[in-house]
Amino acid sequence: MTTVTTRTVEYPADGLTMIGYLALPAGVDRRPAVLVGPEGTGLNDFQRRRADTLAELGYVALAFDINGGRWFTDPEEMRAHAIPLLADPDRMRGIGHAALDVLRAEPRTDPDRIAGVGYGTGGAIVLELGRDGVNLRAIGTVNATTTGRPGEAARIRCPVWAGVGSEDPIMPPAQRDAFTAEMQAAGVDWRLVVYGGALHAFHHPPVDQTVPPGVGYHPRHAQRAWRDVVDLLAECLPVTE
Repeated sequence: MTTVTTRTVEYPADGLTMIGYLALPAGVDRRPAVLVGPEGTGLNDFQRRRADTLAELGYVALAFDINGGRWFTDPEEMRAHAIPLLADPDRMRGIGHAALDVLRAEPRTDPDRIAGVGYGTGGAIVLELGRDGVNLRAIGTVNATTTGRPGEAARIRCPVWAGVGSEDPIMPPAQRDAFTAEMQAAGVDWRLVVYGGALHAFHHPPVDQTVPPGVGYHPRHAQRAWRDVVDLLAECLPVTE
């Protein structure tokens, strides 16, 4: 395990002041880097810990913000913000590009070796960066089998891995099928893992607030999904080349 240095970073995006979380591995050399996107409720300690873990593995990691520093505790308020955002690929791309600019500007980042990992809305944002032709080494998403505008998936330049719960009512089988059809038609190197019995946000430990129906933690699958993400990075974005 390496010593990790962390700091918050403020930057403008989507008309808001975003408050991201940057984690740096030990040393002074340039390293491969990973964007980490949060679910629609916002950036919290779960994604910050993911960034810390990635830095321990040797990556520069930026857990980016989507809500201007807010964490939505009311599911209805979260949906009121997330649903219009998910319906607007250009807004998602703007948020993603702003975070990517921050990550690329970090002196420790190798700007040619960046991957994106995202949960829920953050995963959709990372996918939109791929559809926008951004040179990412890998895209990994959990609970984000979202589809894009027709034909734009052909601009994805890296492998795509997606994980989803079999009982997720927000990403049901029809949505998963549409996502895989889009990836296949575009010639993307894609994988989909369906975790049996898992609900939406199965990766996230329980929180002390109201959660909507169909959301629930599945500790075994949460661990498995994280191992799958780490394996994706080890394959497509190794710390040493």
